[in-house]
Amino acid sequence: MTPSERIKVITGIAGRMQNEDWSIIDLTLKQYNLPYSDTWNGERFDYVVKMLEEASDTTLISLYNHLGFDEEKKDSTDIKPAFWDEGCFRLFVSHLADHKNDAVYLKNGMLKYGISCFVAHRDIEPSKEWINEIELGLKTSDALVALLRPGFHASKWTDQEIGYAMGRDLLVTSVRLGEDPYGFIGRYQAIASTDWPEIVQHLLEVLISNKKTKKNMTRAALHVLSQSNTFAEAKENMDLIEKLTYWDLENEKRIQEILDENGQVKDSWGVESRIKAFNAKWKGKTA
Repeated sequence: MTPSERIKVITGIAGRMQNEDWSIIDLTLKQYNLPYSDTWNGERFDYVVKMLEEASDTTLISLYNHLGFDEEKKDSTDIKPAFWDEGCFRLFVSHLADHKNDAVYLKNGMLKYGISCFVAHRDIEPSKEWINEIELGLKTSDALVALLRPGFHASKWTDQEIGYAMGRDLLVTSVRLGEDPYGFIGRYQAIASTDWPEIVQHLLEVLISNKKTKKNMTRAALHVLSQSNTFAEAKENMDLIEKLTYWDLENEKRIQEILDENGQVKDSWGVESRIKAFNAKWKGKTA
């Protein structure tokens, strides 16, 4: 494995194993002939990362498979939980329960751009097992954003969510709201703002441009365009299309279908010519 692949696998394993009791963590390490310690005085996630640093690629892959990541990757695209809006990009919002309004502000601002946000304290039906629903949200999301309020790192739940997402090799980004990025998420520049409309725009730019998310954001933007109900909406949604950084022949075919099927798009003044110009810009290019 490359160093990058080892980091992804190690953090994924640590994110999953940190949910276990210490006795199970050490049992697992012993069974894979990995080091363990009786004197560790820190977090479970950091402990597992330390114990795995020198592990062979073969051992890491075997442990990774033991924890179910391979099966998860096979099945997650076929799962369609009710809390995700149809056709949208799926963004898991990791936040402190005391600041759930942050996540709600973000959720409301992102939906117009085809981004459906999972907000645990809002989206989980009271009759359902909430831990299972959070795991399902993580399992089926396209990316995770961490809303870093003071105390975020101290919460074992938020750190587990980040570990799970990194184990799936998802984009993990953050918004600095009084706490600085730390650990593995500290490698990426956080959005530094407390103005929610500004945060929405910055996050939109990240999702559109990042190599891990731009393809699914293109799919979501096309869905938004297809749902245009007025000429004005079609123009506004075309603004989103023109910001995209990923395009291919399938998307060119899909936007033509939208043009043929939705009269609000086809008859909105200037939109058809903008679509043609956008396709021409990408002609012969690869995303």
